[in-house]
Amino acid sequence: MSRIPEPAFRRKALITAMMCVTAPALATAQTNQPTTLDVLDVSAQRGQVASESTGSYTSGATTTSMKMELTHRETPQAVTVVTREQMDDFAQNDINDVLEGTTGVTVESVETDRTYYTSRGFDINNFQYDGVGMPAVYDNVQGELDTAFFDRVEVVRGANGLMAGSGSPAATVNFIRKRPTADTNASVAVTGGSWDKKRIVGDVSGAVSESGAVRGRVVAGYEDKGSYLDRYNNEKQMFYGVLEADLTDTTLLTLGHAIQTSDTDSPLWGALPLFYSDGSATDFARSTSTASDWSYWDNTQHNSFVELRQELAGGWRATGTVFRLENESESELFYQYGTPDRQTGEGLKAYPSQYDLDVEQWVVDAYATGPFQLANRTHELVLGASWSRSETVDESRYGRGIGNPLPPLNEWDGNYPKPAFDNGVGGSDWTDRETSTYAAARWSLTDQLTAITGLRLTWLDNKGESYGATKQSSYDAVETPYAGLIYDINDDHSVYASYTEIFTPQTEVDINRDRLDPIDGVNYELGLKSEFQNDRVNTTIALFQTEQKNVAEAAGTLPGTANDSYYTAVDGLTSRGVEAEIVGDLTDRIQLFAGYTYVDIEDKDGKGAKSFVPEHLAQLRATWKVPGVEGFKLGGKVRWQSEITQEQGVATTGPNAGEIIVTEQDSYAVLDLMASYDFARHWNATLNVNNLTDEKYIESLKKFGASAQGFYGEPANASLTVSWVY
Repeated sequence: MSRIPEPAFRRKALITAMMCVTAPALATAQTNQPTTLDVLDVSAQRGQVASESTGSYTSGATTTSMKMELTHRETPQAVTVVTREQMDDFAQNDINDVLEGTTGVTVESVETDRTYYTSRGFDINNFQYDGVGMPAVYDNVQGELDTAFFDRVEVVRGANGLMAGSGSPAATVNFIRKRPTADTNASVAVTGGSWDKKRIVGDVSGAVSESGAVRGRVVAGYEDKGSYLDRYNNEKQMFYGVLEADLTDTTLLTLGHAIQTSDTDSPLWGALPLFYSDGSATDFARSTSTASDWSYWDNTQHNSFVELRQELAGGWRATGTVFRLENESESELFYQYGTPDRQTGEGLKAYPSQYDLDVEQWVVDAYATGPFQLANRTHELVLGASWSRSETVDESRYGRGIGNPLPPLNEWDGNYPKPAFDNGVGGSDWTDRETSTYAAARWSLTDQLTAITGLRLTWLDNKGESYGATKQSSYDAVETPYAGLIYDINDDHSVYASYTEIFTPQTEVDINRDRLDPIDGVNYELGLKSEFQNDRVNTTIALFQTEQKNVAEAAGTLPGTANDSYYTAVDGLTSRGVEAEIVGDLTDRIQLFAGYTYVDIEDKDGKGAKSFVPEHLAQLRATWKVPGVEGFKLGGKVRWQSEITQEQGVATTGPNAGEIIVTEQDSYAVLDLMASYDFARHWNATLNVNNLTDEKYIESLKKFGASAQGFYGEPANASLTVSWVY
């Protein structure tokens, strides 16, 4: 694919056009008298339909790319929605399971309890809850984030700066919480599985007051499971409570709080060495673990929100949210580093450490959305503002005995004396503050042509340091534009084009000691979206180009200093590719989700980059309601990826000494099967068999720091869930 030309005046011209196009809407919304529109009925339903009530693989509307409720074809970006039905069918009980089956997303499990995610070659760090959130401070998820609280997960790929503010151009992951129901509903699901897995989740929802004006919901769960990895065990506890109250006929107040703990014994910190000193590849048993028998990693997440929604005249709605997220982590970890000798297995060394982390994030978001009239046509407008603060404090206390030699891994049983953690201290303490205003308009240009334009202005103030490096940066009124066009070819097919941006602050300085401008993440996208079977099946084909610009690159030493570097801004990575997806109810008996991604990633010199991200990625899952046997359903899931590689280092021994070592993971597919049967009224049993062919593969080749390590995915395993639903 050829590079899309970008004139120097592109950004300024586009922003000017945005302001010109959006300004009339602002003026119209303020000056026109309220217009009664026959096509709108704001009292029919509050918000979107929960996916759990549909039993479908498709979702009626999403809000992640815009605060407006847009259908599949109305959104000019590639969006994947994983519904409650999909999660239940295939026992997708944690976010890794969900994102692993999402089009264009790779799950980079570099360790057992710390996971990174990529999309289109970039790290995903924008995680939202009901459309509210801010970037993850370390671009990862620690612990196992359970899905019991969520109705669905929406993933918008590409830059999403209009709604997310700062972040990366990879994707935005939006967790949509379960909400109370007016009718009484209850369920209990009990699961048992391989490696002594035990899980129970209860869910109760309904009216709290006699009038039904106050409704509540409680979700609670517990899970304890062993592992194919030696000594590893994980225990989770989950609780989520939410209340809705109709303060008036047009005012809805919602309060919710969730807490989840994920406590692990003998977790992997780092993983297994992938090569010997002579450059040849290692091949350990899948159960091999470098963890000690005393190590642990405990993670707790607190998630609270208050939301007030007010229906206004003329079809308008105002929504305000206060959201608090706190992630706490405590751990004593054991890392093994070094390169073993092929003959003796010796060469690994000890690195014990104690680590604590506390991240507290507050977000306040308020916006109004509704229709307005202009040129005898009805359009839609969103106006909003947000404020957020994130405080990060962590501390590493290094243990005695760093560098002590260890026995070969085939003799390692985790038995290592627990040291005192008083061999040095390092850590972080910084605060990120962000204030934004945003506006977006959806223009009905003709009966077939719709345009979406928007602009976000962001003020950033970051202070503090991390392990001796400054985190201080400040930016005023950073402009993030959005533009999209959708043309309805007919009632079933639409073509779209979109341009989106996002930015990432930088702390590096130029030769004049001025901070470099933020990294620009830019996404160009062209696609075709279609609906079939009376809108029961959705398809998307998208061509994309995602870029990073203005990335800091060391250029020399500041005058008058010995080793203080200055930087210049250069182009970063560029990824180009195609995505295709089909999802929905093919027939009354067959539900299908299928996705395919091809991505080509290049650095600023046009050379291939991030070879640990597969060029080709495909997912397929489907279920079939068996004729003649009421309540019986069979299904299967396949995940396939092409070969990945990673340059690891240099061989130090043998005939290949001095040569660069490249680890290769051949292409592979993982096959899962399921069977579900309603064996009595209100009762169901679901059997899930994972990795049926017992494929052995390395989870990830992404480097964590300078580490050239990895571990293997789980072998064949099974679980059985018995549930009661009322």
